[in-house]
Amino acid sequence: MVAKSFDMIVVGAGPGGYVAAIRGAQLGLSVAIVEREHLGGVCLNWGCIPTKAMLRSSEVFHLMNRAGEFGLKADGIGYDLDAVVQRSRKVAKQLNAGVGHLMKKNRITVVMGVGTLGAGGRVSVKTETGVEELSSNAIVLATGARARELPGLEADGDLVWTYKHALVPQRMPKKLLVIGSGAIGIEFASFYNTLGSSTTVVEVMDRILPSEDEEISAFARKAFTAQGMTVMENANVKRIERGKGVAVAHIESGGKVDKQEFDSVILAVGIVGNVEGLGLEALGVGLDRTHVVTDSYCRTGVEGLYAIGDVAGAPWLAHKASHEGVMVAELIAGRKDVHPVKPESIAGCTYCHPQVASVGYSEAKAKELGHEVKVGRFPFIGNGKAIALGESEGMIKTVFDARTGELLGAHMIGTEVTELIQGYVVGRTLETTEEDLMHSVFPHPTLSEMMHESVLDAYGKAMHI
Repeated sequence: MVAKSFDMIVVGAGPGGYVAAIRGAQLGLSVAIVEREHLGGVCLNWGCIPTKAMLRSSEVFHLMNRAGEFGLKADGIGYDLDAVVQRSRKVAKQLNAGVGHLMKKNRITVVMGVGTLGAGGRVSVKTETGVEELSSNAIVLATGARARELPGLEADGDLVWTYKHALVPQRMPKKLLVIGSGAIGIEFASFYNTLGSSTTVVEVMDRILPSEDEEISAFARKAFTAQGMTVMENANVKRIERGKGVAVAHIESGGKVDKQEFDSVILAVGIVGNVEGLGLEALGVGLDRTHVVTDSYCRTGVEGLYAIGDVAGAPWLAHKASHEGVMVAELIAGRKDVHPVKPESIAGCTYCHPQVASVGYSEAKAKELGHEVKVGRFPFIGNGKAIALGESEGMIKTVFDARTGELLGAHMIGTEVTELIQGYVVGRTLETTEEDLMHSVFPHPTLSEMMHESVLDAYGKAMHI
């Protein structure tokens, strides 16, 4: 069979793959993209977007129950779980269709099916009607990742759920166990807890949100506990006994194993890369714990083969994947002004209540790397806009190099911090110092003023605390 030839083939149409395809097309390349399931990938269809739609519903529900605080009246407050889910799926469907439109607009050839890589830049795609053969000197692997499952804790869709099951629940859990307190686990815990589920979070590490700065983790734990969550750190779910409508979790903590009953369990214990069945071993592609090994330009070491996004390892973030997709497309097109993506300058955002966001190094990591640091903090309670919003719980923390004034990291918890964090991201990209930030005029009244105050506090100049 004669293969259809392209300048670039992308395998996987998630936020890394479809963006790579678009950028390649913009640069004049002929591009094909292979996708086995959904344009937009997990992020758009089963991750980032639908979870945010559901979390928005729980946020509005939370605010409705606080109506009296704002001088308003709301009676008979409730929710329709099916309607909440339907709205979430509608949002995902709308954006899925949008990606399809972008593929047509940019004249990208879309091949729906399962792709396998072969020698000589060939990609065989098993479609509903047969096998299509494609070829290119440049192939971008963007197959993403899936939820990790542990022995004895496998999801069954009834009592034990992955994120997919949790996005289309058949019932509202009365008593919910969430295993894992990273972004995915905490977001689902926040959603279900807000809507009334008695929620327990179990984290094997010594603190929840373990990738965040320690102060932020501690603040989050206090906030979640105040909302009625049970948080168990340094704990481990050893096994689950499944009965009719009940899951008995054996939770080890403090050297003892306690049995607790739940009607629903959500697994959020990390992800594994989608590397199986792609023919990578035969090509000599290096793998490390289910992720493709790459250099800073996403090159795999196999001529013409790149890997981007979740399949290429941490940080597992859609915006990192998209940026890598643009970078790789520009490399393939022969652009000379291409810069590698710097993981330490990529923001992480968690959309629980309160929200959590960070960029750069934590205080502990900065010290570990040998920096002498100056640290600033500012509480939401000191900000007029936060008080007016009725959202006075939170803090912003900044970490600077004491010698150079370099902004090493920023860490936030509170309302809308996932929007605020980008200010510090731009600052790090522009190699901003404390002086630049101090001289910047922040509008009043805004939440962003706390960013300024946190910088000032690092140098003993804060105005409002």
